[in-house]
Amino acid sequence: MIKPLSSSGHWDIFCAVIDNYGDIGVTWRLAKQLVHDFDIEVRLWVDDLKSFAHILPELDITLSRQEIMGVRIYHWRQPLPEQWQAGDVLIEAFACNLPACVLDQLASLDTPPRWLNLEYLSAEDWIDSCHGLPSLQSNGISKHFYFPGFTPSSGGLLCEHGLFEARDSWQGEPTNRAHLLKQLGIDGVNSEDTLISVFSYESSALLSLCQSWRQATKRIHALIPMGRSLNSLKGLIPDGLSLVPGDSLTLNSLTLHILPMTDQGAYDRLLWSCDFNIVRGEDSFIRAQWAAKPFIWHIYGQENDAHLDKLSAFSDRYIDSLDEDTGQAWSRLNLAFNQEDGEITVKMWKELHERRTFMDKHATKWPMLALNHADLATRLVQFVKKG
Repeated sequence: MIKPLSSSGHWDIFCAVIDNYGDIGVTWRLAKQLVHDFDIEVRLWVDDLKSFAHILPELDITLSRQEIMGVRIYHWRQPLPEQWQAGDVLIEAFACNLPACVLDQLASLDTPPRWLNLEYLSAEDWIDSCHGLPSLQSNGISKHFYFPGFTPSSGGLLCEHGLFEARDSWQGEPTNRAHLLKQLGIDGVNSEDTLISVFSYESSALLSLCQSWRQATKRIHALIPMGRSLNSLKGLIPDGLSLVPGDSLTLNSLTLHILPMTDQGAYDRLLWSCDFNIVRGEDSFIRAQWAAKPFIWHIYGQENDAHLDKLSAFSDRYIDSLDEDTGQAWSRLNLAFNQEDGEITVKMWKELHERRTFMDKHATKWPMLALNHADLATRLVQFVKKG
């Protein structure tokens, strides 16, 4: 049921979907948290409902507006499905271009909303000096740049209140993993087997890892959704065999389990239940850290290898409190995976596996270190209140 429109006080978030799930994944989590943890009315404008529906199955892509989990969702198209009404805050996610009608209306308001550009997450040092800076726009209104990050001087990291308690409760009961696997239609996983979730872009390094996992002394189960990760593994799949969600394929010690796409809550529980996670983009990257499990981050590629600078900056922070050998193994594993160096990826995987105890302990401690006492939504609300 859609609540009546209020005259003001709400927040607008505009999101243009670029890489299928990353941008909308972040903005959807932020919108939900602002509603649930801060009782803020949020209107989320999304230009691609079809991609959005992959992580929010209850979304009706035929509707111009609807309300789910307290968030009012609008299909952002030209012209807008209804006249935009200014609220307290206007967020353009990841430098998307606001509709001309919104920009025109902003210029005519005596009291325009606080206008923010939510930037991409980075662990690079420079974001601290840029976070929160204003920029005067051509319509005479200042837009502030909001940079998520890992330091107290940045915009923080998305993490809804109570998440860590929910994770600990889930991981503290071993039957939860068994129930999850049953729900996914996965059989044959023993408690001593290694469970790995895989959600990457295409990478020959993933194929090399899977080939090495076939020869492992312990059984390994790789949980893979349809899409880009599976595209990397054609060299493992017998000619003529077409895998679909629900299928499994055993190759020596390795079993591939093909998963359907799922919503964010179920994906979180999957990450909590696995021994190791391979993730991509920004939203899954953060959720892998909150899962308190070791992971590989397959970062979105950029021109001139700019993405490797972001990976290096995060790696330096992540391994800072690790012993040198374990830290170097993790760092080199992630770099090799992102550079599609299969030989080094496999070598570093084995080295990290030998230091698994140290890595597991670090993954457990890391979430509180990364959070720095306040999450992104909390800092964002405080930023707006300060004016």
